[in-house]
Amino acid sequence: MTIREILDPKAVKVDISATDKKDALAELVDVLSEVYVTEDKKAILKTLLDRENLGSTGIGQGIAIPHGKSERVKNLIAVFGISKKGVNFDALDGELVYVFFLLLAPREAAGPHLKALARISRLLRDAYFCKQLRAAKTGQQVHEML
Repeated sequence: MTIREILDPKAVKVDISATDKKDALAELVDVLSEVYVTEDKKAILKTLLDRENLGSTGIGQGIAIPHGKSERVKNLIAVFGISKKGVNFDALDGELVYVFFLLLAPREAAGPHLKALARISRLLRDAYFCKQLRAAKTGQQVHEML
């Protein structure tokens, strides 16, 4: 499984306007809903917020990988977002978050979910690569980089 297999090019938002965690997640869930036609955005947002209550998925260096499991999806899906201003996401290093990679997996998909998290974490450790992602103007550019 590659990241491009779980991320539709239309599931990239390069202009997140939110400035706090809940609103940023809501924007990403809106994209998820539009692209993947999942229903009940409130339930998905609650799933992600419940996961955030366990500990922030803002991993530092301007990156967050919000994730969760839901019976509302049949396959592992992803949404990628970029904030130009930065989002107060309670990141582990206390810094603002600019790069978001949201993952949503079916409840029973522990293996693929964990593999995707690991792959995304490795990819986003490259500061130069993250800088290139943040400079992208379109979702297609981001998708091609990934």
